[in-house]
Amino acid sequence: MSILSLARFQFAMTTIFHFFFVPFSIGMVFMVALMETCYVRTKNEAYKKMTKFWGNIFLLSFAVGVVTGLIQEFQFGMNWSDYSRFMGDIFGAPLAMEALLSFFIESTFIGLWMFTWDRVKPGLHLFFVWMVVIGTMTSALWILTANSFMQHPVGYTIRNGRAEMTSFSALLRNPQVWYEWGHVISGAIMMGGVVVAGMAAFRLLKRKSLSEVSKDIFKRSMRLGMIVSLLGSLSVMGVGDLQMKDLLHTQPMKFSAMEALYKDTGKSAGWTVVGIADTKNHKTNYTIEIPGMLSVLSYGKTTGSVKGMDTINKELQAKYGTKNNYYVPVNTLFWSFRVMAGFGALTFLVSALGLFFTRKKKASLFNTNWMLWVVALMTFTPFLANTCGWLITELGRYPWTVYGLFTIAQSVSPSVSATSLLISNILYFAIFTVLAIVMVGFVVKELRKGPDEASEPEFAKHGLDPFDKEAF
Repeated sequence: MSILSLARFQFAMTTIFHFFFVPFSIGMVFMVALMETCYVRTKNEAYKKMTKFWGNIFLLSFAVGVVTGLIQEFQFGMNWSDYSRFMGDIFGAPLAMEALLSFFIESTFIGLWMFTWDRVKPGLHLFFVWMVVIGTMTSALWILTANSFMQHPVGYTIRNGRAEMTSFSALLRNPQVWYEWGHVISGAIMMGGVVVAGMAAFRLLKRKSLSEVSKDIFKRSMRLGMIVSLLGSLSVMGVGDLQMKDLLHTQPMKFSAMEALYKDTGKSAGWTVVGIADTKNHKTNYTIEIPGMLSVLSYGKTTGSVKGMDTINKELQAKYGTKNNYYVPVNTLFWSFRVMAGFGALTFLVSALGLFFTRKKKASLFNTNWMLWVVALMTFTPFLANTCGWLITELGRYPWTVYGLFTIAQSVSPSVSATSLLISNILYFAIFTVLAIVMVGFVVKELRKGPDEASEPEFAKHGLDPFDKEAF
């Protein structure tokens, strides 16, 4: 493999693995904050136990997310130095805001939240966890501000071969920022609900071995999770629709690739449900199409043409030169979009039916194994959907790292060697494998331990009270 291919593989590997935990952490802390809000409002101890139990799983995801984020930074410095030189002035401000403001808020209030149970008033303790929620969500905002510039550059000038920022407010007013942020946060909230409901379903499959307290907590968790995932899935679909309409104008090649559309449509564009793109002959085979639906999705009416990739490629070559081929990985984008959208729709359906079958008068889901298995297996779908969405975002602007300004080939470090890249790829893969095993192992351990044992913080069990001087 070439240096460029190895560097791209490493970026893909580190980014995808890190992005497993970013929405997971955001969604989990949002769920934990809702649970503690229920406790503060109702004074029901069951919600307090729920908060502490699911809070432990959030802390695990946050810790692994920090480690994977550090590894991602390392690979940027090693493999993409020319990109860093070109983009450093633009990336500097939002990344500084993320590290100095948002991450500071997250880490500070996580510590306060962990070690002040029963030491401060419940309302103040609740404030701590909601500050963590704000920190995680604004952290995503700053990262996506930088990423959105790569998708749709604004507020810059090119000077001495580098992109230099002329307006920070222009970066924040970039429409792409708010489409991306809205989509990611909605997806994270949906993920939190799905994962909590799914993990609770796994435990309820073993309901005979659970105490009555644990059964009650897992039932409450499942129902709250399905409420959140229902609302989250609606939000994801709404924001995703707005983002797709924006891509039609800002990144038409990405849009047409998601539809495997090589030729211009007529006045009414059909939507291809399934198909396989023939990238050599520039056509799509084995298609099932809904007439007029793509026009409806794009323009809100049954008429409206959409440009094909062949036309768009000619326009891009006329604008940026014929040196590059501007076709993106069509089949990857086509199927990634359908997996992402399909799981979003499935989440809405399962959540709606789950809420119906857990209502007070007929809570049949809690006692029906096949229904519980459906909810339990949904635990894994947000990870797949988020990965597919990230593949669309990153692969859809090929061959650019910064759309229209800087290519992937220009971005790679000139001094990096294929040998060092191969070794680091192997090491990173090994580290990620170990982290995944450890993470899954600890989560399974927490689930088996249950909310009864999780109600007391681990440090307190061993006498390690950070507010007790004698303990140290």
